[in-house]
Amino acid sequence: MKTSVPALQRILCIGGGPAGLYFALLMKRRDPSLTITVVERNRPFDTFGWGVVLSDQTLGNLRGADPESAALIGEAFNHWDDIEVFFKGGRVRSGGHGFCGIGRKKLLNILQERCLALGVNLVFETDVTDDQALAAQYNADLVIASDGLNSRIRTRYADTFQPDIDTRQCRFVWLGTKKTFDAFTFAFVQTEHGWFQAHAYKFDGETSTFIVETPEAVWKAHGIDQMSQEDGVAFCEKLFAPYLDGHGLISNATHLRGSAIWIRFPRVICNTWVHRQDIAGRQTPIVLMGDAAHTAHFSIGSGTKLALEDAIDLADEFSRHANADVAEVLQGYEARRSVEVLKIQNAARNSTEWFEHVDRYTGMEVEQFAYSLLTRSQRISHENLRLRDARWLEGYENWLAAQAMPGSAPKKHPTPPMLLPLTVRGLTLKNRIVVSPMAQYSAQDGVVGDYHLVHLGARALGGAALVMVEMTSPTPEGRITPGCPGLWNDAQEAGMRRIVDFVHGSSSAKIGLQLGHSGAKGSTQLGWEQIDEPLHAGNWPLLSASAVPYGEQNQVPRAMTRADMDAMTAAFVASTKRAAEAGFDWLELHCAHGYLLSAFICPLTNLRTDEYGDSLANRCRYPLEVFAAMRAVWPQDKPLSVRISAHDWAPGGNTPDDAVEMARLFKAAGCDVIDVSSGQTTRQAKPVYGRMYQTPFADRVRNEAGILTMAVGAISEADHANSIIAAGRADLCAVARPHLADPAWTLHEAAKLQTRAIEWPRPYESGRDQLYREIARQQALNATPP
Repeated sequence: MKTSVPALQRILCIGGGPAGLYFALLMKRRDPSLTITVVERNRPFDTFGWGVVLSDQTLGNLRGADPESAALIGEAFNHWDDIEVFFKGGRVRSGGHGFCGIGRKKLLNILQERCLALGVNLVFETDVTDDQALAAQYNADLVIASDGLNSRIRTRYADTFQPDIDTRQCRFVWLGTKKTFDAFTFAFVQTEHGWFQAHAYKFDGETSTFIVETPEAVWKAHGIDQMSQEDGVAFCEKLFAPYLDGHGLISNATHLRGSAIWIRFPRVICNTWVHRQDIAGRQTPIVLMGDAAHTAHFSIGSGTKLALEDAIDLADEFSRHANADVAEVLQGYEARRSVEVLKIQNAARNSTEWFEHVDRYTGMEVEQFAYSLLTRSQRISHENLRLRDARWLEGYENWLAAQAMPGSAPKKHPTPPMLLPLTVRGLTLKNRIVVSPMAQYSAQDGVVGDYHLVHLGARALGGAALVMVEMTSPTPEGRITPGCPGLWNDAQEAGMRRIVDFVHGSSSAKIGLQLGHSGAKGSTQLGWEQIDEPLHAGNWPLLSASAVPYGEQNQVPRAMTRADMDAMTAAFVASTKRAAEAGFDWLELHCAHGYLLSAFICPLTNLRTDEYGDSLANRCRYPLEVFAAMRAVWPQDKPLSVRISAHDWAPGGNTPDDAVEMARLFKAAGCDVIDVSSGQTTRQAKPVYGRMYQTPFADRVRNEAGILTMAVGAISEADHANSIIAAGRADLCAVARPHLADPAWTLHEAAKLQTRAIEWPRPYESGRDQLYREIARQQALNATPP
């Protein structure tokens, strides 16, 4: 049945790639009365790529949009389920991934033929230099700018589209080979200058795509930038000969010379996708689509997917709103589709960075390296891998358990990664879940009471391995609010000891204390009042690295003198001794979130000109002095961790590169674990939130600085934690808000995983019956069982 499109009669698509062709055929299929023209600069059979990859899910979307073209595409697809990884002489193969490969030329020809069959006007060998003149020539009511990665139209109207183009760090070359791979193959080769990787997959009965990628510094070190095209291809053939079985590599970019075939991937994001231009006396919308609007790195195979799904979405929007005007339809399309694209681009960013920094993971064994690769985008999770290939994942879980518990035998239902034990110094944690320190604003004169006993005690009974007490100040003036705890007198120490004794006596959890001073963020209202805002009355004086207030409305702190620093260090030492006397198992120094020690580290809040300012090493100098003094009096068999803000999320602030250097400095000083958070150092911060959004920072610190890390931030499911631990992105997962809503979050998540491995009475004993005993005990207490 015909679906009419109001006020739309003539559509012009500039660019005959997948986006323009597919949108044209979908719109013509929905309304045959439309006049649709696609203008392409190349000839019908010209294309300079090899094969493209689509997932089973995308193929399903194509079937829903146009069954006829989907059937033709499906017949031409080479389908496979397996991914194979070659690394350091090892090999890992897993299945169930569901990919389809098709030659780019074949895909375009199918779409071209389908367009012609429906009556779309195709114009080839026309290089469009003036979109306005062409739109006037065709009297277009709508112009689709599908003119690709180097879109002239996007450039012409840059003031409207506001493109953000980030050219990435690796060089890659798109080649082909007659070696037909039976799995999507990743091969990693180390050279004297660094690592190269190949992405290879079959796209027809006799040909495979073979993409070679390496960081630009490695590429230049080998002199490839000075090689002829033939020599560069020969270099790759020799490098990857073990995986080519005697076959050569082929370039079809003969129009390019020398090393020009090696490019750096440009990530494109546009602020808006619709521009309105006066053409022949009327406002004509010009809409970006496909690579002109956005790009996603080839390592997640989403460029063609995004282009096709853009076309589907806009065509569907016209169908859903048959009575709306074109402007309204385009507004809805951009609002919805831009969000979906951003999700893909976020995943692509993670994947891109993984391949840019392969050397970060080369200390891993092939088993974990492959798992890290498979989950690099953070879109594929642990349980998703189980759905794909349960047998392979079971084998990996058993391998991981053997690393955590040497000598343990393989099991049919292995212990989930988040429930594996971890030993740090002389302390063994029964699993990898930590109750993150969360301010409760309920202390009286710095003394924790019944509220804290119930709050922390309940969470200790809830299955987590380590429960952290909220940030506790070594001085009265170091509290964030009047309701925050302190540890500078005997009453406060006694209150803490009462909670520690309960946790030790009634659970198998361990308990830790986070020590920190509020600095410029102190003397503020309780959290349920106006957070970070000054008290209405009774404000106390503040200290910080420099006289920089947290906000215009906050007090200006006094810059610390040498005497102030000595006194503060002594206060931290005194509190550390009290924490040891109270029996805490773990101690953490808070150097994040804009508090006192963080203010020294952050260049936006440290304006000092002495030896404690300027360089990162200088800015870390005082926090390291405090840490070293604490480490000297804290029991040597107990862990001491440091929380850092790995990213200030603000121009001129610390970056993840700086976080790695911070971690190295604290590691050298004797730190055991870096608790990796981010932001909150300045009111100007603009974090990019999302699921597990801070985990990549923990990953970098762990695998570059070579220190245990704790991941925190938007970790809300066991599946998240299992993925993080199994991939080696962190060694512990700190879970905050979910534990506020459910003190027994760990028990309940373990039950969802249908596991009984929850308690670890001794380091290498699974204690599988412990969960059942815990359930029975809760039932006896009329509690809801997990």
